[in-house]
Amino acid sequence: MSQEKFKTMIGGQALIEGIMMRGPKKDAIVTCAGGELKIDVKDRKLPPKSISKIPFIRGMVSFFDAQLTGVKALMQASEVAPEEYQEEPSKFDLWLEEKLGNEKFQKIVVGLGVFLGLGLSVVLFFLLPMIVGGFFYGIVKNNLIINLIEGLVRIIIFGAYMILVSRMQEMKRVFAYHGAEHKTIRCYEAGLPLTVENVKMQTRLHPRCGTSFLLVVMVLSILVFSAASSGLLALIPALETIHGTFLYRLIMIVFKLLLLPLVVGISYEINRWVGRHDNWFSRILTAPGMWMQNFTTQEPDEDMIRTGIAALEAVIPENEGEDRW
Repeated sequence: MSQEKFKTMIGGQALIEGIMMRGPKKDAIVTCAGGELKIDVKDRKLPPKSISKIPFIRGMVSFFDAQLTGVKALMQASEVAPEEYQEEPSKFDLWLEEKLGNEKFQKIVVGLGVFLGLGLSVVLFFLLPMIVGGFFYGIVKNNLIINLIEGLVRIIIFGAYMILVSRMQEMKRVFAYHGAEHKTIRCYEAGLPLTVENVKMQTRLHPRCGTSFLLVVMVLSILVFSAASSGLLALIPALETIHGTFLYRLIMIVFKLLLLPLVVGISYEINRWVGRHDNWFSRILTAPGMWMQNFTTQEPDEDMIRTGIAALEAVIPENEGEDRW
């Protein structure tokens, strides 16, 4: 593995038979069908500078923008994916597209995709652990221990989900493209020419991966939910009188769900700091996410590496250093 010479803000996402890269000014979607690369480069729609400078708020905006862009990229990549990855549109889809027109239909599909994706994540990784933790309210009175139980359940579900998905045959190629994305960025950050051989030498693990970000969200939620729920109980002592009841559990669940955007914003700032520093503390923070990437990335083949190189080269800014953290 080559030594990192600088840190870039360029990041990516694995697609079905392709890779999306996001640079400071451009987005690139590169798909590989039968060894032939198809490259689509678009200018990024950047948020107002006023928002991008506000800590925590910029993290929330960046997260939702990434979800929206990711769903659009997945839809675009699916159009050129092999037949086994494609699904025939239902009669309802065809009817809806006919009534609304292709452009409106695409917007609805993207919006629905983001809603369902975020909804599933919230239900699986947050709501379900809160429900499990709720069964302990009648036994455990300590607020911190309740939140630790919820956090442990959350991390177990997240880890099990990632490991099980990594074992699915159809996901192995997607995770191999994920590996190609990381290895290509590693090669670029090492200051080496972007060749297949140079990229092959790199590790497929990267500290600024989205997997690491999600794991930070999971762990940080324990601290934020513990502090915030303790503050709520201090402000409204009457809640203690209904401790352990269904109403109490419901209030706590809704309260914690409302805190999720704040957790995302704080996690973004932590990832941003980690992305700019390389010391013992930053390595401790990234270690769990790096370990998890052993399941969410696979070693890519040469076509996948060429896809990563093409995607990265398409978004490197003209002015050197403009993409540095």
